[in-house]
Amino acid sequence: MHVFVTGATGYVGSAVVRELIGAGHTVTGLCRSEEKAAGLKAAGAEALYGALNDLDTLRSAAAAADGVIHLAFTNDFSDFEGALALDLRAVEVMGAALEGSGKPLITTAHANGQAVDHAVLAMAERDIRTSIVLLAPSVHGEGDKGFVPMMIDIARAKGFAAYIGDGTNRWPAVHRLDAAALYRLALESAPAGSRLLGAGDEGIPLREIAAVIGRQLNVPAVSITPEEAAAHFGFLGTIAAFDITSLYNTKQASLTTRELLGWKPMQRGLIADLEEGHYFA
Repeated sequence: MHVFVTGATGYVGSAVVRELIGAGHTVTGLCRSEEKAAGLKAAGAEALYGALNDLDTLRSAAAAADGVIHLAFTNDFSDFEGALALDLRAVEVMGAALEGSGKPLITTAHANGQAVDHAVLAMAERDIRTSIVLLAPSVHGEGDKGFVPMMIDIARAKGFAAYIGDGTNRWPAVHRLDAAALYRLALESAPAGSRLLGAGDEGIPLREIAAVIGRQLNVPAVSITPEEAAAHFGFLGTIAAFDITSLYNTKQASLTTRELLGWKPMQRGLIADLEEGHYFA
C-alpha cells in the first residue's frame, strides 16, 4: 500500500514510517522543513512539504494514497480548542478525499477530542475504513519527551522522586515501536469503526515508576499528599494523581485490540526501559 502519514517526523510518526517501510509499504510523509524531509528520505519515504492548515495539500495527498495514518497534532496548549478545531478540519478534508473508496483512515485520540473521534467513526458509514488509536499516556523509548521525562526532571530538581498517597494509582504505557506496529496493523486490517487501545503495560503503579527514578538518580522515593501534588508536579499533578486504568477498562480494551489485530507488544516495558538508563543520560 502507498500510505500518506501526517506527523511523519514526530516521535511516534518516525517509528510508524519505518514500521510501514519495513513491512513493504511505501510512504509519503508530511513535513515542514528540509531537515525533516532529509530524515524521511533517509528512512526510504517520500517527503511532502506542508502543515495541517494546508488543506489542499492534505486533500490531494489523501486522494493519491491507498490509506492515511493521521498522527500530526498542533500541541499548542495556549489554544487547545483551536488545535482541536484544526485537527477536525484536517480529518474532514482527508475523509472527504477517501469517501466511497473503502480505504483506511487511522487517527489518534486526543484529550477532549470527542468531536474529532465522532466525526471519524461516522465516516465508516461513507465507505471509509476508519479506526481510532488511543495510546497509553506514556509512550516510552529513546527520544521520549512526555510525562516520564518530566517526572525525572522534577525529581532531579527537587532531590526526591515523588508519588501521591500510597502510589497504587496506575499508568498504562506502551513502547513507541510497539505503538508503530499497532498503527500498521490497524492500517492493514482493522474493521471500520474500530477503537483500539495501545497499551503494552496495562497499568504500572506510580510508586514503582518513582522508585526506579529514585534508584537511577540516587535520590529517595517519597510519598506526598494530594494537596502537595500541584505544587510539586505543576500541571502534571492532576495526571499523576489519576488511576488512569479507571478511565477505561484497560485490561479488556487491550485484550480486544490484541485479539482483533493479532497485535503482540514485543518491546521492553516502561520499568525495564527506565532501568536501561538512557532516560537519565
